[in-house]
Amino acid sequence: MTHKTFTIEGMTCASCAQTVEKAAKKLPGVQEANVNLATEKLTIDYDQANLSEKDIQAAVADAGYQTMSPDVQKTFNIEGMTCASCAQTVEKAVGKLSGVSTVSVNLATEKMQIHYDPATVTDSSITQAVADAGYEAVEEVDSANEADEHQDKKAVYIQSIWKRFWVSALFTVPLLYISMGHMLGAPLPEFLNPAMNPGVFAIAQLILTLPVIFLGKKFFTVGFRALFKGHPNMDSLVALGTSAAFIYSAGATVGVFMGHPDYAMELYYESAAVILTLITLGKYIEALSMGKTSEAIKKLMGLAPKTARVIRNGQEVELAVADVQVGDSIVVKPGEKMPVDGTVTEGTTSVDEAMLTGESMPIEKNKGDNIIGGSINTNGTIQYEATKVGKDTALAQIIKLVEDAQGSKAPIAKLADTISGYFVPIVIGLALLSGLTWFVAGQSGIFALTIIISVLVIACPCALGLATPTAIMVGTGKGAEHGVLIKSGVALEATHQVQTVVFDKTGTITEGKPKVTDIITTNGFLKDDLLLLAASAEKGSEHPLGEAIVNAAEEQKMTLLKTHDFSAVPGHGIEGTINDQFVLLGNKKLMEERSISLGTLITVSDELAGQGKTPMYVAVDGQLAGIIAVADTIKENSRMAIEKLHRMGLEVAMITGDNTRTADAIAKQVGIDRVLSEVLPEEKANEVKKLQAEGKKVAMVGDGINDAPALAQADIGIAIGSGTDVAIESADIVLMRSDLMDVPTAIELSKATIKNIKENLFWAFAYNTLGIPVAMGILFLFGGPLLNPMLAGAAMSFSSISVLLNALRLKRFKPSSM
Repeated sequence: MTHKTFTIEGMTCASCAQTVEKAAKKLPGVQEANVNLATEKLTIDYDQANLSEKDIQAAVADAGYQTMSPDVQKTFNIEGMTCASCAQTVEKAVGKLSGVSTVSVNLATEKMQIHYDPATVTDSSITQAVADAGYEAVEEVDSANEADEHQDKKAVYIQSIWKRFWVSALFTVPLLYISMGHMLGAPLPEFLNPAMNPGVFAIAQLILTLPVIFLGKKFFTVGFRALFKGHPNMDSLVALGTSAAFIYSAGATVGVFMGHPDYAMELYYESAAVILTLITLGKYIEALSMGKTSEAIKKLMGLAPKTARVIRNGQEVELAVADVQVGDSIVVKPGEKMPVDGTVTEGTTSVDEAMLTGESMPIEKNKGDNIIGGSINTNGTIQYEATKVGKDTALAQIIKLVEDAQGSKAPIAKLADTISGYFVPIVIGLALLSGLTWFVAGQSGIFALTIIISVLVIACPCALGLATPTAIMVGTGKGAEHGVLIKSGVALEATHQVQTVVFDKTGTITEGKPKVTDIITTNGFLKDDLLLLAASAEKGSEHPLGEAIVNAAEEQKMTLLKTHDFSAVPGHGIEGTINDQFVLLGNKKLMEERSISLGTLITVSDELAGQGKTPMYVAVDGQLAGIIAVADTIKENSRMAIEKLHRMGLEVAMITGDNTRTADAIAKQVGIDRVLSEVLPEEKANEVKKLQAEGKKVAMVGDGINDAPALAQADIGIAIGSGTDVAIESADIVLMRSDLMDVPTAIELSKATIKNIKENLFWAFAYNTLGIPVAMGILFLFGGPLLNPMLAGAAMSFSSISVLLNALRLKRFKPSSM
């Protein structure tokens, strides 16, 4: 049997999913076929001897839908990239492979995300395509050791750049003094004086430059390799510029020894050395800043302990976390981290889940409560059973989700990507054209060379390439710190455009667990007696309202009474005998049928119903005893969250299957603008569609299985973290704390991130728009100064650093206070 998953396009409702499922099941050789509307996936088990992929696709097409080939998604680490042009080169090279549906290369994370058909393209062909483009691809492995090794390699890389810089500076500073000092009146030893010993003057500079060239050899090897492969990058510009300066200077040095001492004044060694040194310093600061943009991931990875204390054969043994298995009994002492997810079996404690959920207060944990791996045990020793290990733990899934988001691209990045793809060849053309133009116009070869070098060195595709991904990295990381998990750059960008926020009622605005809110008595009955009788009657009931009454009695530690002759009255309530008393519990119709007078409690009942509560009458031995009202209580922060959304200028709607009266009562309590009541679960997506048809960008907030289609239909789906896996899978954003105050936080974070991206893109475009014409000599044309290549090198490095520093400002993001 072959097991495959296909993506189905064109489904809009549950009946669509049923149609596709039936069509697939009818095919010969199919053992099992399931269609998930929320994920838009067809999972099918079939016999390849009787059925092919084409047969399956044809059957789905006949049913009126489209099947996408089963894709595999993988992430590769790309080594050797230095600028946005490199990322574009890798993206184009891999994108040309047949079988590759999408490929996205992120310069900031140095990762490539790829969707491809494994039947058409292999991993080796992908890595070979990257190698042919001049880079190296290594498949990412999800393990703590791999992550540690990657971090160690990064640290070694940063140290090596720093060493390159300071050693280069040791040679560049005296070189700069020798070459430029005498022009500023600084004293030079007689043997280095260009007027008296031009040969020594030239050779000294050559000797000091060679080590800097050697230390910067990577610029030349990478730059020229990319150039000769037809994909020039930023290193190509640096290599061309500094090589031109060095080769011209070497030629002038030869000229000095061939009887032209005046050539000693036409040396450009210091430009080549200073440019390489400054760009190396820029690379060092860039690498440090880049490390800070991914701090959120490092912190999350650091939460997972390396070992766990497990009970095996009655003994406590310490194992590597990777060796913990589902079902193992784990012991955690105060101050220690929970190694994996599980359920408490012994002991009580408080657990700090702040880093995972953003919840600042420790959470009390008792027997039966869930434990999240990576959280911190604060004050008690507990024993718990492992339920999820390895990749399945909440922490591992959060890390994967944040990594995927940081590796994704936002639509706003497309313009920068397109430009950076053509950028370097255009810059090389402009450099040669401007240098040639000045030379033809009568300027000297030295002047033309200065222009060429300055244009090559000042141009910086890095700033363009880093503008979007760095902001997304910081933004998604900051969201994770606040318990807001944003799944992609697309979701992060789209969220700031939301105009209407639609909340599901049950479990989202409300707790989703009915509670007893009021007990009203009559005819001399006491409240406690009424609750005891009602709870005893409802004991064993599976109805949510009955459970609420039983829970209320248990909270008061009441001992429930035995019930005899218990029976349910369908659609009306229940009846039974308790302590020789005949008890009726149910709605108004039940009381009327049994001819029980409701008296003044009819008015009270109507008032309770108007508040969104469900009143239940209790009668004892044919006499009305009182009313117990049950309601799904509103979450603590629901009203505040909706008020904050209103302050942000957003429309807020509520969608529910409840009757209009109850829905209106809840809406009134929390300040909802628009109520969509009596909506069947399968119709929720259609209601979202209607709002979109009004031209609005809609965010849907929900937690249940029946919310999944609506979450998928909305422009932005926001799932409550305590909700079902299906709802979370269908959503674009997951709120780990299940706190509605995080909805405005997500929107504010999106707005802050998009603003930051726009600032980055503005400065990146402005820098190149202004810098390149200045390097081409536009100011000199109007009587201004000529740009020195050394200043061009410094400016180029600063442009990338400024974009990174601006992105890091997002780390100061805090949700606005009410």
